[in-house]
Amino acid sequence: MYSVSPEAGAHWRQLLTAVIARTPHPMTVIEHASPRPLEELWARTDQGAVFMCGLPYSLARPPPALIAAPVPSPAEFGDQPRYWSDFVVRADSRFHSIADTFGGRIAFTVPESQSGCAAALTYFMTAVVDGGSDRGAPLFAEIVAPTITPLGALNAVVLGAADVAPLDAYALRLLQKFRPDLASQVRIVGKTAATPIPPLVASRPDLGALRDGFVHAGDDPALRPLLDALLLQRFAPPQAVAYDGLRVAFEASRQYWRAHRLAEVTHPAFATNFR
Repeated sequence: MYSVSPEAGAHWRQLLTAVIARTPHPMTVIEHASPRPLEELWARTDQGAVFMCGLPYSLARPPPALIAAPVPSPAEFGDQPRYWSDFVVRADSRFHSIADTFGGRIAFTVPESQSGCAAALTYFMTAVVDGGSDRGAPLFAEIVAPTITPLGALNAVVLGAADVAPLDAYALRLLQKFRPDLASQVRIVGKTAATPIPPLVASRPDLGALRDGFVHAGDDPALRPLLDALLLQRFAPPQAVAYDGLRVAFEASRQYWRAHRLAEVTHPAFATNFR
């Protein structure tokens, strides 16, 4: 989710390895790169510290154990484990607001991604209710094929496969740092409300030392350069109840868009959200 470039991926491997080394839990850092589906990773029964989107976490029964939640360092995140979705368009496009993109093509990551899909669905409910579109007409001409990751969604806009895409705000800040060649080709025209950021999760609950290792990583001078490189202030202990609202909002928006057409053409991967 947040290995937006080889350099960023190397920093993550170093950070994970260093935190694990400070605990009594033997673990191995593995690769799980796009286009391999994230659902495959989240289904594993040997997870130790895996980033999981908050919405799938809230839908999981039983849910995995929470380890820690990242707190991005840019000031706009307010030193909290929260994020939002930034709507991006090509820098040279004629669009200057979300409403300008209505009638065009939108790129989502996967159907049950909070930042890459669900947050936008909730946002667009308000756009319709507030008169942003004729209720009898769909907002978009097309929902394009799943783009899997924030980098994939960014590429869809840059390459012209989509006119707009909602991007995980923390991932976008990482892309601006590690992939300025791509990030400089888009601009932000709006954003959704903030919600709890994706946490690190584990398959088992008895990893207290690992939790402590992440929560106290920001106090370790040896780890500070790695946190800084990844635009992280610290890790916070996440609260399961904080993610419950994601499930409630998702179900409400899915019910709404089953009664109101979001797009003229919906890629089959997203069809279950609107039927």
